[in-house]
Amino acid sequence: MITVANPAMHAVSFTQMKDGSTEEYRSLQKLEHNYVRALPERLLLALHRLGDSLEGYQVSRLEHSLQAATRAEADGADMETIVAALLHDLGDELAPENHSQFAAAILRPYVRAEVTWVVEMHGLFQMQYYAHHYGLPNDGYLAYRDHPWFAACCRFCELYDQASFDPHYPSKPLAHFEPMLREVFARPPFDPAILKEPT
Repeated sequence: MITVANPAMHAVSFTQMKDGSTEEYRSLQKLEHNYVRALPERLLLALHRLGDSLEGYQVSRLEHSLQAATRAEADGADMETIVAALLHDLGDELAPENHSQFAAAILRPYVRAEVTWVVEMHGLFQMQYYAHHYGLPNDGYLAYRDHPWFAACCRFCELYDQASFDPHYPSKPLAHFEPMLREVFARPPFDPAILKEPT
């Protein structure tokens, strides 16, 4: 069911953006700031919804995500990579044909460029394990063999992603990863000191 915002609640008077006043846009900026601060809550809800998504595997997409994050942590990965492992399939529900790019877009303002690239490319790299069963090429990832983060993406897929479909694996609960998620998404967005874009 689609709901319409209550116009009595902090609503502006304009019906076209070009007609808004400075006062109205300052009011909207405050509301948007609060909305952005609540992003971790919405991400946690989206992760919970993965518990009822895509059937056929022995584990839910939520359990798969928890396994991937647990494996990353056990492997000694840094916090950004652990959070990326937790969120890497978040797009399965709303962007099933480009879920990797969906998750990367969510992470991009808050983590270093390497982590964003790994998440963005993991769907392609992951195909090496199964695409041939569908009669599709499974070597497309090799086009990036000279990329500086090629090995990092291979490692992410081999150790955290493709290995995380085990119903008997002792995954840590979502509550364990919640503080890490909140810390990452509390960062100033697009902070050059965090992004460390390649030169």
